[in-house]
Amino acid sequence: MNKKVGIVCCSNGQKTEYKRDIEKLGVILKKIGVTPIFSKYIYEIDSCFSGNASERAKTLMDFYQDDDITAIYDISGGDIANEILPYLDYDVIKASNKFFWGYSDLTTVINALYAKTGCSSVLYQIKNLVWDKTGKQEELYKKHVNTANEKDKLNKNALFDFEYDFVQGSSMSGIVIGGNIRCFLKLAGTEYFPDVTDKILLLEAMSGETPQMVTYLNQLKQIGVFDKLNGILLGTFIAMEGENCKPDIIELVKRYAGDMLPIAKTPEIGHRSNSKAIFIGEYKCFEKH
Repeated sequence: MNKKVGIVCCSNGQKTEYKRDIEKLGVILKKIGVTPIFSKYIYEIDSCFSGNASERAKTLMDFYQDDDITAIYDISGGDIANEILPYLDYDVIKASNKFFWGYSDLTTVINALYAKTGCSSVLYQIKNLVWDKTGKQEELYKKHVNTANEKDKLNKNALFDFEYDFVQGSSMSGIVIGGNIRCFLKLAGTEYFPDVTDKILLLEAMSGETPQMVTYLNQLKQIGVFDKLNGILLGTFIAMEGENCKPDIIELVKRYAGDMLPIAKTPEIGHRSNSKAIFIGEYKCFEKH
């Protein structure tokens, strides 16, 4: 087995001090049987940029058009991923049948891909294989590589199997959209914002405490998102949970989304190094255990 994958940075370029982790990621992937092909636009060369928007978009499109590349992993995060959206060829992406993986600021790309093509992507940071010191992420990913030949197998794979509990309601189903709350809202008002009707909205955050979440949740409310959803899945909210903020994210979401919408909470989706993966743009059913 020798699968080739593309490695890109569509958001902020990687700082040179991250080079050791990136090289270690390459070693881990090769050990598992996956050959990483790195974009030439990985490390920052000008402020936060590893290349300009069209250059970063082109290297992503090159991977989509390379028949030897089986999947594309974005190892970046930050602020500037939405800059590449006008430069992507969505017809080529739709025809490629390849999964794009990324998290955080890549929420913009993942949801744009669904909005423009109907194709799903994976919310997950492949550098978890390096950051998780227990070896569990490497084990889960290796099993994924060895068994995931079809989409339905991916959904049953342990890498995608996460625990959750309902905090309001007892069941919900629909296509999952969303990701990082701050980055998802960058798409509001653009052609890249997905239709939220009958969807399950996943929300998580790295930074931001109660005031910031109040801002984001009110924006979602004011553009009518909560009136159209089938449910909300909350991942981890690192800063809020770390500071034990009150009101917490569950109370805030209930306050602005109302008391009728089903809401579930998982500790296994988000920015932690032990986070699991989830498809954005795929149908999923959640039921109270």
